[in-house]
Amino acid sequence: MCPHCRAFITISDRVCPYCGGQLGPRAIDMRATRLAASLLPRANVTAIVILIINLAFYLAEVGVSYKFTHSTSISGQVAVLFGAKYAPLIFAGQWWRLLTAGFLHGGFWHIAMNAWAIFILVTEVEQFYGTSRLLFAYVFSTITGFLCSLYWSPQSLSLGASAACFGMFGIMLAMGLRGRADPLAQAVRSHYMQWLIIGLVLSLVPGVDLAAHVGGLIGGFLVGLVAGLPGLPNTPRELLWKVLAGLAVALTAYAFLRDFVSYAALMRQITNT
Repeated sequence: MCPHCRAFITISDRVCPYCGGQLGPRAIDMRATRLAASLLPRANVTAIVILIINLAFYLAEVGVSYKFTHSTSISGQVAVLFGAKYAPLIFAGQWWRLLTAGFLHGGFWHIAMNAWAIFILVTEVEQFYGTSRLLFAYVFSTITGFLCSLYWSPQSLSLGASAACFGMFGIMLAMGLRGRADPLAQAVRSHYMQWLIIGLVLSLVPGVDLAAHVGGLIGGFLVGLVAGLPGLPNTPRELLWKVLAGLAVALTAYAFLRDFVSYAALMRQITNT
């Protein structure tokens, strides 16, 4: 039953088809806000696809590392070869590294932690915001994260999905701030503020790119403020976000195409020398 107009609706509705009121997940479907319960991941198709892409690139990095060094440890040279954030090459015109860096990882524990975060965060953001806003926020926060890293710490080599994960924190915090009087929004704000604090504390560990995390957080928060929660299907506003999501996916595909061309050229240079 819609809490706004009291009309009968289905359990899958996120917008009331009668009054247009926005609906959150049922209480029975909501994850408890307790820390122990938050450690239990559950993912949908979108989260699994994003995770598979990250895992595929990580395994490719491991394979190339083993080919050159007979070790599964990923060196800085291999990270640069695959498209990590590396200021000299970005300033030389390889802008796509601001995006491809978000799908690469520097080691097993690095991708393991980010995989766990992707399972949880992507699924929960999609439940509230829908697939279109999720995809745009994921790509946008990846770019803003590594753009912030580029100018904050240009001397560092950086990679990882954590910029996008912090973008997921940002978009959920934006929802909590937009609906301050809504009990559901208050619960979401409290829940994600706890995890944001934990994430920022962990970002202070040496070797972690705090700038990318902050940049991703800002990017996701901006998307949440502008986008808001989904409205009625097939309205101009919802069609716009579908178009923006399509453009974000297309940009990601083009970035990887450019990265592959650059990778092939660098591999030829290495082979010839």
